[in-house]
Formats: sequence, structure tokens, C-alpha cells
Amino acid sequence: MTQSATLDTLDRRLIHALQIDGRASFSRIAGVLGAPERTVIRRYHRLRSALVLRVVGLVDSRRIGKLDWFVRIDCTPDAADAVTAALVQRSDTSWIAPLVGGTRLTCMVRTPIEGSDGGRPLFDHLLRTQGVRDVEASCVLRPVAGVGGWAGRTRALEASEQTALLDPAPEPPDDLEAARAEAGWGEAEERLAGELALDGRADIAQLATVTRWSASTVRRRIAALRAAGVLHFEVDVDPSHFGFPLEALLWLEVAPAALAEVTQTLSRNTAVTFAAVTTGRASVFAMVQCRDTSALYDFLADELAALPGIGRVESALIQRRAKRAGPLLLPPGPQRPGERGPGRAQGR
Repeated sequence: MTQSATLDTLDRRLIHALQIDGRASFSRIAGVLGAPERTVIRRYHRLRSALVLRVVGLVDSRRIGKLDWFVRIDCTPDAADAVTAALVQRSDTSWIAPLVGGTRLTCMVRTPIEGSDGGRPLFDHLLRTQGVRDVEASCVLRPVAGVGGWAGRTRALEASEQTALLDPAPEPPDDLEAARAEAGWGEAEERLAGELALDGRADIAQLATVTRWSASTVRRRIAALRAAGVLHFEVDVDPSHFGFPLEALLWLEVAPAALAEVTQTLSRNTAVTFAAVTTGRASVFAMVQCRDTSALYDFLADELAALPGIGRVESALIQRRAKRAGPLLLPPGPQRPGERGPGRAQGR
């Protein structure tokens, strides 16, 4: 849970800069923002300590032989909290959100790729869990919006400022197998990704300890994984801090011939924080941020209604976020002997 905070212009510019390059040095960011480096560092640590933002390292599941699923779970009223708490502790779950109404929740799950048992063990376990009435899983075929950051938090910098934060990098290969072969993926990369999921700005010495690599190898591997499209960095921040407190989930039944136009339109819409083409009855899943219910109505009645090929729309409001992109973090507080420091993952 994030603490109450008001973002000023410098905060928003800092967040946009981190979305462009989550591991850019504070000196480089300060130069682009036109602010003293010590001020930028202080702002970042204030926001992160209050759990308002953090940079998380995320891995493209397809490029490491994994699948992502959006899972809807229907529970009895007395089981919803317990099921949510259990899912929060798992390292293979993210974006966990109980829905308004109290008996349904949704989450993203990462499983092994098809050809093995895939996600069957987890899904079978969920179906056997006391209080779970139904589980519906839709496999993510292709993300189509929000991968480079929600537009609501990436409008604070001028184009020239954004360019100044970008390093020239080769285009990621189109061939996924070639990308994986080039970047490589093993146990050390898993440990690296796990640490970056906790803190995308973890220092090189810390990452070297975790991976048992040299500092130069850590730098080289991060650069290779980013260039191959395996690893990217996201700013995890509650959209309510940008004035968009209402979050809705949408499941759209879209005719195959209209998929391209619908997804392209969603990718350009500033209300859409994430969207993907999935398997299942609804071929498109989307997360939408709005200022209020009137704005959500306008989005449904005007913008979606204008698109061809949408046969049915199901919507649900999120009650709260139990877990966002990375592992759950503990708020800063007193440490008991033997505990790890604040901001570490729960359940690790």
C-alpha cells in the first residue's frame, strides 16, 4: 500500500525520466531535468521510501520460454481474502486485484511454455483450494499497449529531453529463438532478474553478489538482455497519484478481422494502461484508468463504441491492488533481529 503523496512537476518529470531509462544515473537525469543532482536523489528516495514509486526490472516471458496468463478466480465471500493473500506470496504472480463485489479477483500468472504441463499444476491447485468456485485463464498472445509505460505518466518531458536520456541500442531481433540464444538465460540470469524485480536500480555490487558474477559481467549481461528485448524496466506507481483513481478491467470480444484496428487504437489511447490479445472468449484484455465513473462511461460509450468488430464488452472495477508489477514490498519500519532491510520482498 502506498502512502499519501502529492506529485509536483519535478516528481512527474523524474518519473518520466525513469520510465525512459530506469537505470540512468542520477547525474544524467539531473542534467536533463535541469535540477541539482542531490535534489533529484532526495526526491527519488523520498518517493520510494513512501512506496509511491519504484523501478522494477521485468522480463519478456516469451523470450525465456514462459507464458503469461490473466486469471479470473471466483471465490466464496469468506475465501477471497485468503486466496488473495496466498497468491501475493507467490513469485509467479503479479497484478493481483480483488474486484469490487468481494468474491472475484484477477491476477497475472507466469508459467512454463506450452509443450510441458504449462500452468496446469497451479490451475489445478487453485481449483482444489477451499472456497474457490471457478478459475478462468486466458493466455497472453501479444501485449499491444502499455509495455513502454502508461502515457498518463510519460508526458512530462519534451521530446528533446526524452532523446537525451536514450542510449543508441540495436533493434531487438524478430526471431525469438535467436534473441534467447544471443542473450542466454540460466540460473544466474534468474537471480539477476529476481533482484531487479525488487529494485530495478539495485547497484552493480549488490547484483554481482547475487549472481556471483564480476561487476563487469553484470554490466555486460544487463546490456545484452536489454538489447535482446529480454529485460526492460518499468516505473511502478499508482495512477491515482496522477489524478486517475478509478481502475477498470475490460474483456472485449473482437472479431479477428478487427483485431489490428482495435489494438492499434487502444495502444494510442491515454486511458489504457495495458492491453493484450489473449485466448478465451474475450480476445482482448485491457486495463483502463479514469478520473471517475463518468469518464469510464465516456470511454465505453464513445471511444469503444466507435470501433468496428467489438461484439461484447465485460467490465469490472478494481477494489484495490494487492500486488503490482514486482514482488510485494514491505513498508519501511523497525527491524527485528535477523530481518532483511525495508523494501525487501515479502515471502522470499
